Amino acid sequence: MKQHLKVRGINIVYDDYGSGETIVFIHGQPFNRSMWDQQIGVFKTGYRLIVPDLRGYGESDMPSGMTLLDELALDIIHLLEALQIRKATFVGLSMGGQVLFELYRLAPHLCHALVLADTDAKAESAQSYQARLQLSQDLLAKGMQFYTDQHLHQFLGKATMAGKPPVVAHLRDMMVNTNPLGASLVQRGRAERRDHTVMLPDIHCPVLIVVGEEDGFTPVEVAKGMQARIKNAQLVVIKDASHMPNMEQPEIFNHHLELFLQGIQ
Repeated sequence: MKQHLKVRGINIVYDDYGSGETIVFIHGQPFNRSMWDQQIGVFKTGYRLIVPDLRGYGESDMPSGMTLLDELALDIIHLLEALQIRKATFVGLSMGGQVLFELYRLAPHLCHALVLADTDAKAESAQSYQARLQLSQDLLAKGMQFYTDQHLHQFLGKATMAGKPPVVAHLRDMMVNTNPLGASLVQRGRAERRDHTVMLPDIHCPVLIVVGEEDGFTPVEVAKGMQARIKNAQLVVIKDASHMPNMEQPEIFNHHLELFLQGIQ
């Protein structure tokens, strides 16, 4: 059920479904909470699901300036505090996973478990830092339609692009309708993100790492590198999927998520 709450000066819109152990889903960029629709339909009957639009995205308010990833993490921490949720399993994809690294750094006591999907713990390189800054400018100057036309195919695998028009349409709709200012402010903040690789050995909650086999943004080797550094982390590589396996292969993604959740109860 759609809810809204003022958190750190921003009106955050989120869905709150079900009851039981809490799962918090954190979307990627430039998307919104609807990217988790295929998970909500399955897990809302057995768990309490909190599914927010991050500040600057979806129906949540626009920030006033550059948005750092730790600010997004603080929004989630304060939202859960307001909802009196003391512990949760967090599922984050891409930028959402990077938010979870910040959340664990700031509030490890909140983390019953982490699911890190198609994400990377490293900071930007000198080259990718400049690329983030340029993208931040381009989003404002050229708009989301231009960005979507240029990059949508990079988020989805070949089989998805060729044979799953509803998934392509959903992704396109999220991207085109993202506010370019919100996306620009977050891209500027992502350029400044911390290197969390040194923190990985100190993550002591259960961790599931998921990656699409065709992911070019955060390849399988990146996922394997994180698994090697996080004690007892599990790794799942999903075939016929790229950067959005939860949308491209939802049945497989949900199956592995359910197995992980059962294993940590």
